[in-house]
Amino acid sequence: MTLIFATHNANKYKEVKAQMPPGIDLLYLADITQEPPVAETATTLQGNAEIKMLALAQSAGQNCFADDTGLEVAALNGAPGVYSARYAGPEAQDQDNVQKLLNALEGQPNRKAQFRTVIALYWNGETHFFEGVCRGTIIETTRGTGGFGYDPVFLPEGHTQTFAEMDLIQKAQISHRGIAMKKLIDWLSARDAQ
Repeated sequence: MTLIFATHNANKYKEVKAQMPPGIDLLYLADITQEPPVAETATTLQGNAEIKMLALAQSAGQNCFADDTGLEVAALNGAPGVYSARYAGPEAQDQDNVQKLLNALEGQPNRKAQFRTVIALYWNGETHFFEGVCRGTIIETTRGTGGFGYDPVFLPEGHTQTFAEMDLIQKAQISHRGIAMKKLIDWLSARDAQ
């Protein structure tokens, strides 16, 4: 079975590929196209995931999925949320977004946050959604060199390592994207078994 992940993000692709069971050949946009990323114009994670998924389904004509992820910080009323990737501006790098977040939380005692991922799957003409949430805390300084995005400042509940200090397998077991992917993989496995 071939499945295409509608992302240009090589880090996301690596994370997701590490979870894929044997028998699923996972490709991503760099494997099939040089087209620029689709504009994420929705105001919800589900909306953005669906925009990316539908664009790929129409151009490739194959089963595919897309995700959108947001970091939702309690003290910031759920921001940066759907705007997480461009929190510090449209051209922002990961470290710019992290620095803006740390500045916004300076002196703030409530540092609770959660990562939320919504996956939109196009499967034989139908759309299905899968969601994953990982709760945690935003620490005051970056730790770790792995991962991407806000991983160096996100400490998942019940753990002593940030996402950036974990390897791909550790992270996938507890992360928002890992949880959503597990739901997608279980759904595919159930179809396969029928």
